[in-house]
Amino acid sequence: MDDRTTDLLVIGSGIAGCAAALAGARAGAEVTLATKASRPGDSTSYWAQGGIAVTRGDPEALERDILAAGDGESDPEAVEVLANEADGAVRDVLVDTLDVEFDSDYGREAAHEEARIRHVDASTGKHVLVPFLEHLASREEVTLLEDAAALELCTHEGRVHGAILERGDERAPCFAGATILATGGIGACYRRSTNPRTATGDGIAMAALAGADVADMEYVQFHPTAFAGGAGDRDANGGAGNDTDRDDGGTFLLSEAVRGEGAVLRNADGDRFMPDYHPDAELAPRDVLARAVAAERDRTGEVVLDVEPIDFTGSFPDLADACAQRGVEIESGIPVAPAEHFLCGGIDVDTVGRASLDRLFAVGECARTGVHGANRLASTSLLEGLVWGLRAGEAAAGFEPEPIEAPELLDRDPDLPERFAAEKFTRLRRVMDEHLGIVRDPGGISRAQAVLRRLKGEVDAYTRTRTSRELYELRGACVTALLVARAAAENDESRGCHHLETEAEGENGTEKEEAPLDAD
Repeated sequence: MDDRTTDLLVIGSGIAGCAAALAGARAGAEVTLATKASRPGDSTSYWAQGGIAVTRGDPEALERDILAAGDGESDPEAVEVLANEADGAVRDVLVDTLDVEFDSDYGREAAHEEARIRHVDASTGKHVLVPFLEHLASREEVTLLEDAAALELCTHEGRVHGAILERGDERAPCFAGATILATGGIGACYRRSTNPRTATGDGIAMAALAGADVADMEYVQFHPTAFAGGAGDRDANGGAGNDTDRDDGGTFLLSEAVRGEGAVLRNADGDRFMPDYHPDAELAPRDVLARAVAAERDRTGEVVLDVEPIDFTGSFPDLADACAQRGVEIESGIPVAPAEHFLCGGIDVDTVGRASLDRLFAVGECARTGVHGANRLASTSLLEGLVWGLRAGEAAAGFEPEPIEAPELLDRDPDLPERFAAEKFTRLRRVMDEHLGIVRDPGGISRAQAVLRRLKGEVDAYTRTRTSRELYELRGACVTALLVARAAAENDESRGCHHLETEAEGENGTEKEEAPLDAD
């Protein structure tokens, strides 16, 4: 793999990265789109089910719902940008450019005051992402590098000049006038997640290690109705930690839209319990629903989604097929459980995706735009990725690449010990599940920090003299997990996804000091 020079380097091929590449190409930039994915299904956007929110001519109503779901932590300016540009972005890119054939009806999802979700059955992500990648591949301004992992940013005196890419057994810098990170979320840091195994927090970690600001990392959203099946019946998607400890076997979503149609949640006693937790019942905000489902599972042993009140098979054939493949008799209810779903925080950016480092931008789930605050409103992730991707791609075009001396990544020692990465990922996921999940307490957060610092030190001892995608993904996950723990330790107020069970404990045992990210 030879050194490359490009006007704009986009890292990540979900909807946010694709939108950034499209906008950059439209602005006349030569774009390199690098992704460690080797197929569309390796991207979190591909897995998006519910759809993409639009305003249906009333942006102020969408703003209200986003702000309410964000529990007082959303940035009103960012929310206004999203709502005002939603319909135009969807029409321009998804309808006019990609010709996505949305269903004629609009879905309603939790915490939305009206039906405003454009969707394709319950598989919207793949119906958007596949034609998007095909369109970009047809444009002469765009070079698509699949199976190319970004290992480290190239920086000099506070400016980002591109990144070191690994493809196959070769590594080389790709120098760029501007760099856009669109690397997705952190689902691989948890045992149960709706994200693919490639979601290891790479972009957040690279940016943080380079000195970029991050924010709101404590706000990790759990989807309340992921299928609670046994592990092992879903195809693995590669990436670090490609082992057996992750419960990927059925962690597909029972979309918000199913509850929007009228499905209800019942515990093992057959009781519908959500009206006791929130006046909006099954359409309450996701953080409320996730805690309620977890509590009822703990109390009674099981929670199922009762789809008898709706035409489940007719309205959601893709989900019905997924259940049938797993032998689920939907008449008895579909077993569900919360699973890690979305990071509301990330690399701190402005309204065009600009990060605190010069010529670095971030979009999509790895970015903290301020839209989501403490809890994301359903079906706003694809929308945010689309709107901020278009804005960042246009803003990042026009910079001249300036090749510099690339960082030296050493690879002089033997390969990693057998199962080193798998065992470290198991340890990381265990502490994240136990102490940084749906409900937290200060003492547990403090213990998580201590374990994660030791774990990162162990991984750093190898990255000093070894270089591989597997090892750098593990490092990224460790850095990102540590950032979540630090942010959780610094926030003693329950908000949205960051729910403290024992707020009265205050400072009891909570470590506040910050060790450097590159320290052992």
